[in-house]
Amino acid sequence: IMYSFGLIQVGLVLLCNILSSCLQCSHLPLQQRKAIENSLQLLDKMGKRFPQQCLKEKMSFRFPEQVLTPTQKETVKVAIEEILQHIFCIFSKNLTPDSWDGTALEQFRNGLYQQIEQLETCVIKKQIHYHWSKEVNRLKLKKYFQKIKYFLEDKQHSLCSWEISRAETRRCLQMAEKVIRKL
Repeated sequence: IMYSFGLIQVGLVLLCNILSSCLQCSHLPLQQRKAIENSLQLLDKMGKRFPQQCLKEKMSFRFPEQVLTPTQKETVKVAIEEILQHIFCIFSKNLTPDSWDGTALEQFRNGLYQQIEQLETCVIKKQIHYHWSKEVNRLKLKKYFQKIKYFLEDKQHSLCSWEISRAETRRCLQMAEKVIRKL
């Protein structure tokens, strides 16, 4: 009898977790939009105005916009998760300028991490159906973010290279936010 009672408790805990996960996922677009808006504010707070001397170093990274245009919501969510993971990796290298606001940078990283966790919880279960388009998109995104990474390395993580990368990240997050609004 005690064994059965323990199984019932475990079952109820699992059921509660599944239900809360489903509820969390149904509110995902709203949560993601708010989280991205917060990330954009933190990006602005992180550094000062874009330095004029950096304009001559400006680089065109060409974001692969087609990764955010699939007709299936899940594919878009997978692409956004991928984007956030790449941004998180770039900003987690501890090579950012000392002149940036460290607290805002840390909050930015933490926010990205939480967004990735939320998306993984809701999207991973459905990834099998979107495997092919996800792989194509994954390669396009990987190439795009490698350009940013190589740009930072080529410029030895200078202030200008980081400011240009920060501006590009802002542009990227704004595109993601625009797509999330449509979901």
